[in-house]
Amino acid sequence: MAVTVLVVEDDRNIAQLLQMYLEKEGYAVTVAADGGEGLSKFRAIQPDLVLLDVMMPVMDGWAVCRAIRAESATPIIMLTAKSETDDKVAGLKSGADDYITKPFEMKEVLARIEAVLRRSAGTATEKKARRLVYDKLIIDMDAFELLVGGKKIDTPPKEMELLFYLASSPNRVYTRNQLLDEVWGFDYFGDSRTVDVHVKRLREKLEGISESWSLKTVWGVGYKFEVL
Repeated sequence: MAVTVLVVEDDRNIAQLLQMYLEKEGYAVTVAADGGEGLSKFRAIQPDLVLLDVMMPVMDGWAVCRAIRAESATPIIMLTAKSETDDKVAGLKSGADDYITKPFEMKEVLARIEAVLRRSAGTATEKKARRLVYDKLIIDMDAFELLVGGKKIDTPPKEMELLFYLASSPNRVYTRNQLLDEVWGFDYFGDSRTVDVHVKRLREKLEGISESWSLKTVWGVGYKFEVL
């Protein structure tokens, strides 16, 4: 079944362009011309993802975003002509998952849609198993606690998320770029050595705790949570 995308955009040309390109990529697209219509169509079709313009008649994008988020975890990507940091922050605070500034390239839109859907699918999987247990190690993302050898270890959020992500797929090797994409997000533009730093800090917390698992470096590739 095709992934359904709701495009809420009052600029007819942009809406048609998005619809044309997304349908060409195999998405099922529904278009709404204002915020009020967008919210009604969202409730009617329950799409897999929403592309949501900010400046619109009836209801602006932030109001629509808040309304959707109050009743659903459906991924939302905001579209706007504004590039100021305050506007981006406002969109994310309203519950948006990502933010694209106009004018945009369709390749970027498609890549961000794929990344947000992938993260959303990962989140759905994590909700089924938000607590991982290994020998002398408990990673509890609901309580946001790391227990090592029965002791609670203070751990920054990104270290917890990185460890949980690796441990959720034991023995699978991830490249640094994959980890940056999945843990830090598609729009993270920092150095890939950020991953190395976080792995090093995790190792300091986990070193020598158990012989049945470890954080392994796969030289020339990336990292894995190895279970023996």
